Amino acid sequence: MPAWDRPRGRATARFAEERQAFRACRRLRSLHIRKTRDAQLYVPKAAATGDAAPLLMYLHGATGSEEEGIRRLREFSDDFGFILLSPGSTGQRWDAIRGEYGPDVRMLNAALERTFDFCNIDPKRVCVCGFSDGGSYALGIGLANGDLFRSLIAFSPGFVPAGFEPDGHPRIFISHGTEDRILPIDECSRRMVPEFKRRGYEVTFREFKGPHTVPHDICEEALRWFLNS
Repeated sequence: MPAWDRPRGRATARFAEERQAFRACRRLRSLHIRKTRDAQLYVPKAAATGDAAPLLMYLHGATGSEEEGIRRLREFSDDFGFILLSPGSTGQRWDAIRGEYGPDVRMLNAALERTFDFCNIDPKRVCVCGFSDGGSYALGIGLANGDLFRSLIAFSPGFVPAGFEPDGHPRIFISHGTEDRILPIDECSRRMVPEFKRRGYEVTFREFKGPHTVPHDICEEALRWFLNS
């Protein structure tokens, strides 16, 4: 199995020239990469035709699991027709949040490889998305692989984990609650957004009155932003 380059979090997964076909018009399946904290792949009815479909990979928050992305975004996947990949971190938090890129990025790479084998993915509409710690991790992974992920969505992120080298120039969507007491907006997104813009990234930033959460309307706006790229 190809591995990720640990110092930079670079992906080796690429789109397959030949792929297996889903036999069901709609399916949720585990990818069986490991016995626990695996990855789940959801293909809505609209994306099971064989035509190239958008792909969104969702990264859960601290203490979450591979079920979080399915629970949070399955309804949107059905409504908007994007394929949803929801992997689990090795531990309770993504590795680079407290250390360096390692087993979790290898897990993500394996999940992407299997998804590319199974599904016909539109290479121009591939997004990595996450909430809280998952939002922070999505920024690090996404910036390191901007040639693969054209769009990044970070809901209430804390920071960008160090240890990678930027590649490509993805679009970025960030949202954050003004009453967030877990990852305060002044210390997090309000610092990151100006820096991203200074570095030349296209950033859409949405502040909302609320705590550490993802409001339904903000989530819908972010997904429409991704799909209209």
